[in-house]
Amino acid sequence: MPERARAMRTAVPAALVAAAGLLLTACGTTPKPDAPAAGATPQRSAAAKAAATLGGPGSACALPVSFALAEGWEPKTVKDPENPEFAALTRQGPAVVRCEVDAKPAGNIGYLRVWTAPEGPARAALEGFVRAEKGSSAVAFRETRAGALPATEVTYSVRDKEERAFAVATPEGTVIVHLGGLDTDEHRAMLPAYELAKSTTQAG
Repeated sequence: MPERARAMRTAVPAALVAAAGLLLTACGTTPKPDAPAAGATPQRSAAAKAAATLGGPGSACALPVSFALAEGWEPKTVKDPENPEFAALTRQGPAVVRCEVDAKPAGNIGYLRVWTAPEGPARAALEGFVRAEKGSSAVAFRETRAGALPATEVTYSVRDKEERAFAVATPEGTVIVHLGGLDTDEHRAMLPAYELAKSTTQAG
């Protein structure tokens, strides 16, 4: 048999064997999980660990309610919030900010802020609070509980950034606890601290 024909007959089976090997390898390979799609909602972090109580006797802020603070979050009383010169920073609708809890020491960029409004229905105060937030949209209210107290909660967006708050009525006025954040990712990362505060809220 001529050398050229012998070479061709040898080469063809070799090529088929190689192709079959590649096919078997591809079929037998376990595909890697797909990466999360851009913009997908991340899974919520584990429950936050309580490290202190805010609002009670001897705490950083005197409030009509008290609740647990997540580990690493640092509270600070807002000084002179009733001063009209600072109204643009300390007032939102019917509410005045009383306390800021900074998340930076815990590794996030944002605040849990506590506001008070005159005595009245919690929902009415919360509606006025959200209406006063420029650019708010996708507003959704629901009746819930904060600890053992009846509460109204709202979720909404401000320029595509998620925000939320809950409000409870007390004999000393309505208390609004609001969670913002630098952006939606930061907001979602801080939700365990917000949920801890909501689930442990109590009067006095």
